[in-house]
Amino acid sequence: MTPDRATDPLLRVADLKVHFAARAGLLRRPGAAVRAVDGVSFAVGTAETFALVGESGCGKSTTGYAVLGMVRPTAGAVEFLGADITRLDRAALRHAQRDMQIIFQDPYSSLDPKMRIGDSIAEPLSARGALAGTALARRVAEVLELVGLRGEHARRYPHEFSGGQRQRIVIARALALQPKLIVCDEPVSALDVSIRSQILNLLMRLQRKLGIAYLFISHDLAVVRHVSDRVAVMYLGHIVEEAPTERLFAAPTHPYTQALLSAILLPDPAAQRARQPVILKGDLPSPAAPPSGCAFRTRCPMAQARCAAEEPALRAIDDAHRAACHFV
Repeated sequence: MTPDRATDPLLRVADLKVHFAARAGLLRRPGAAVRAVDGVSFAVGTAETFALVGESGCGKSTTGYAVLGMVRPTAGAVEFLGADITRLDRAALRHAQRDMQIIFQDPYSSLDPKMRIGDSIAEPLSARGALAGTALARRVAEVLELVGLRGEHARRYPHEFSGGQRQRIVIARALALQPKLIVCDEPVSALDVSIRSQILNLLMRLQRKLGIAYLFISHDLAVVRHVSDRVAVMYLGHIVEEAPTERLFAAPTHPYTQALLSAILLPDPAAQRARQPVILKGDLPSPAAPPSGCAFRTRCPMAQARCAAEEPALRAIDDAHRAACHFV
């Protein structure tokens, strides 16, 4: 059951903006700011999986990094367990980050090849003074067993494991400090198709067992449908639609969401032939020079003059479904 995000959510993001200074020309003079994230708001409940989806460059990973305090926001608030982490000093932020972890996309570069995996898992525990000695070794063995590996694997090096096993090790390291929220940044996109379902099912089992919330970042809509409770679709730094997962897939309202879903192959050949795909024109605009009004208007089949003059608000369609389009 999806948690009630309206009552004391674990994470609340309000009007988050992350703009980066750009440099242009041979002399690297200051240029237009890159608006990687440009006014994003959402909430994540306890033990909920909230997914951010969209094309590469839409700002979903930057949003995740800002939530963790890895990137400093330009504006907005990131409230975690009731405290705005954007206003915390370094010591307080470091303390808050004990309850937040991340799983990166590539398990091959996420682990130090010269470090035994037991030491990699133990590192965040020992660095924060959480455990030492026998208790530390016991915790390392415990999290390895949680992800389907054995305690004695702690003595091995990363090159002795397959890609799927390495991602299990990365998950074990994320679990070591018993976090309440894990940002999953494309956690299966670098894995073989045959391994992806195993890792996704592992994440879901761990969530049921430990009550962890996931901010799940992905471009793969089939994966998102399998794991998430709610989905937010991002385009050029904005959320353009948000809804419970099955509602979004059954009745998308924003033209961009409709285009993304029309690109998914259906298992029924007859239904696939009968479907009319939505073809987007043009390329994704630069976040350093976004279009006026609606960010999607330059590629939208429904665009009108109003779209260039006025930015659509992300408004409620019903109590759990929001979309940013003048014509929804």
